[in-house]
Amino acid sequence: MLDKIIPSRLQQGDEIRIVAPSCSLSILEKKDIIVATKTLEKMGFKVTFGKHVNEINDFYSSSIHSRVEDLHEAFADINVKMVLPVIGGFNCNQLFTYIDWGLIKNNPKILGGYSDTTALQNAIYTKTGLITFQSPSFSSFARVKNNEYSLEYFQKCFVESKEINIKASKFWDDADWYEDSRKSYQLIRNQGHLNIQSGKAKGNIIGGNLCTLNLLQGTEYMPKFEEDTILFLEDDYEGKAANFDRDLVSLIQQPGFANVKGLVIGRFQKESETTDNLLTQIIQTKAELENISVIANVDFGHTYPFFSFPIGGQCRIDNGKIVISW
Repeated sequence: MLDKIIPSRLQQGDEIRIVAPSCSLSILEKKDIIVATKTLEKMGFKVTFGKHVNEINDFYSSSIHSRVEDLHEAFADINVKMVLPVIGGFNCNQLFTYIDWGLIKNNPKILGGYSDTTALQNAIYTKTGLITFQSPSFSSFARVKNNEYSLEYFQKCFVESKEINIKASKFWDDADWYEDSRKSYQLIRNQGHLNIQSGKAKGNIIGGNLCTLNLLQGTEYMPKFEEDTILFLEDDYEGKAANFDRDLVSLIQQPGFANVKGLVIGRFQKESETTDNLLTQIIQTKAELENISVIANVDFGHTYPFFSFPIGGQCRIDNGKIVISW
């Protein structure tokens, strides 16, 4: 069984280091960088940047050396209390062979982000036992409209609460991450969580972006489903219903899946065309999920807003209610 390492919570004045393990900071517009920085500063944090974050290549990323160096420096710096990726992308799993896992284990701190960062977060948790976090990325803080929920739960997760009752947001939207949040776009009234299969469950949280998590299958970086596990899974607009179905099956076929006691599914983007009906069919046609509590349309993933949650932390499900802690 993995020995967990719990990072310290944030305090006013703590330093958050921005790194680019996937896409470069250069893909963001200058005005968005300014807004994101000011938003975090207004929350009481100091924002600094890795020295290579602006490097960019043909893949909107940078060299493995540059990305690993910034990651190592962020964890080694005793003044840094949180490491926050710029945004997601496609390639942070390139870094694993070159990461000094001992350095990270011996200098525990909060690692946030989502999407492609799922691979790095689950790999760090697996190799070191350090609890990591799905959270807004740096780019997410550039949003002005419909971001209050995300900021509230960021504060709850990293500063205030040891136990967090996850409530549905009042509104959500499906605007692209780079869309100027000061422009007008449609807010959609949230119908709340979709309780596909009721029940009670508690366990260790594993997950994030499903197709990214599946990149770890067959490697030493894939987390084990030890004891009781609660899976948190989501996918972006490319995660059409059929793709989500087969990716979920691939996860179900992993060793130890019988230890999974609950499934929490993040809200799908409209372009994915994954309706409640299709998702319900996907869940209810899997014999392996018959006795598992399943809740969908939850506020995390590639729509806004979203709450932060700990990979390696604890979750309790009670007939549609979700409580997390770390």
